[in-house]
Amino acid sequence: MPDELLNDPALASTLRRLVVEPRVAPGGTAAVAARSWNGQWVFSTGAAGQLEYEEYAPPQRVRPVNPDSLYDLASLTKPVTALTCARLVGQGSLSFTTPLGAILAEARGTPSENARVEDLLSHRAGLLPHVEFFAPLRQLQPFDLNRALVMAASARRDECTGDIPAQGFAPLYSDLGYLLLGEALQRLTNKPLDELMNEQVNSPLRIELRSARQWAAHGDFLTRVAPTEIVSWRGGLICGQVHDENAWAFAGSGSAGNAGLFSQATDVAKLGMALLDALDGKRSEFIEPTLLSTLVAARPGGTLRAGFDGKSTVGSSAGQLFGPGTFGHLGFTGTSLWCDPDAHIVAAVLTNRVHPTRNN
Repeated sequence: MPDELLNDPALASTLRRLVVEPRVAPGGTAAVAARSWNGQWVFSTGAAGQLEYEEYAPPQRVRPVNPDSLYDLASLTKPVTALTCARLVGQGSLSFTTPLGAILAEARGTPSENARVEDLLSHRAGLLPHVEFFAPLRQLQPFDLNRALVMAASARRDECTGDIPAQGFAPLYSDLGYLLLGEALQRLTNKPLDELMNEQVNSPLRIELRSARQWAAHGDFLTRVAPTEIVSWRGGLICGQVHDENAWAFAGSGSAGNAGLFSQATDVAKLGMALLDALDGKRSEFIEPTLLSTLVAARPGGTLRAGFDGKSTVGSSAGQLFGPGTFGHLGFTGTSLWCDPDAHIVAAVLTNRVHPTRNN
């Protein structure tokens, strides 16, 4: 395992200068790793800023951010969903070509009945980018999961008609496919999704990307986790619950396929390190390179891959120094993971830029 540095001064200074002082977020953490010539990872972490709880009620309303502070990963959950799928494919429980309707009853008779697992993972099932399935909860009405699943599977874009092409429709980033996949994986395995992710990803890699209810079992969750947004209809400050409203509606304090996991920057970076090692054939006990390549390989029509994104040519959050083969993902709450397989470099940055409002 890498030699972890506690709050590396250079990383802390960078976070203060680029995140805290310009008020991008109240604070943040980062972890950076590089694989040296002998195959060993050189690793450091940094933290800056504070956790501002305001009207919430931990013992202190303000706490310093530490390298082990926990952040809502938001859509960084999607790579974990994709890896869970790929592991199940490797174990023979699933195929990338399995149609959604074969494992999710609510999809049958909808335009997504024959959407393949790979179509959903790569945002090529022709689905709308977003639907407010949580809307009944905002009106203090009950949430009907089965109805929401039928709606999600039926939410085909107008321009995507007929059968799904062999390479899928033109890609468009969509949470809906991951909400459907998350529920399908639970039906397939008869396990809650967060437990399945723990079994398939956390345990073999010895990392902790966990749901709110899993972290709550540790007892110190509310003293480590960064609050996100103040949302009146959800009772005020969101702290220790997933920020994404659809994930909250679908899974509560568990995890949905699109969002729901929390972690610290070190473990997010360790996930990236394991992926680069696996691509080089060094983690075959976790995942075979061919399976992982199905997820991270570039695809036509844009930067979207399967569970991951590539580096855009202009304005990428990966910056200018990460190479063209870089893959990773962003999270709406202010999180990111980028992995450069050519330079053997991984960077994870976690912030709560939606605090106190997503309009920041």
